[in-house]
Amino acid sequence: QVQLVESGGGLVQPGGSLRLACATSGFTLDLYGIGWFRQAPGKEREGVSAIDNRDGSAYYSDSVKGRFTISRDSATVYLQMNDLSPDDMAVYYCATVFLLTNKYNQWSLDPSRYDFWGQGTQVTVSS
Repeated sequence: QVQLVESGGGLVQPGGSLRLACATSGFTLDLYGIGWFRQAPGKEREGVSAIDNRDGSAYYSDSVKGRFTISRDSATVYLQMNDLSPDDMAVYYCATVFLLTNKYNQWSLDPSRYDFWGQGTQVTVSS
């Protein structure tokens, strides 16, 4: 049974940092992509970052490039978020998809391509 559990959200001041974790179970992470997505009230869910666990390739949206870093440790995928601003405030979700293709880079940040989702963790950026 595929399970994803996010943690690490919370309240942080502008300019601060948080590290989110996505603990996975029930599948072999090496064959899957993991994406981080966020959704603010009244907005569509958007892709933030993704990692191809077959080779470690990482992908970022333009809005977070240079501030966020995705990484993996065994069965957990992390999202290190630095220099946070109120624009980053949202519920953050991790999701996974089995990778059959070598074109993951073309759709890694598209939420419609992912099959399994975690419950989300709230990130609030406020002074």
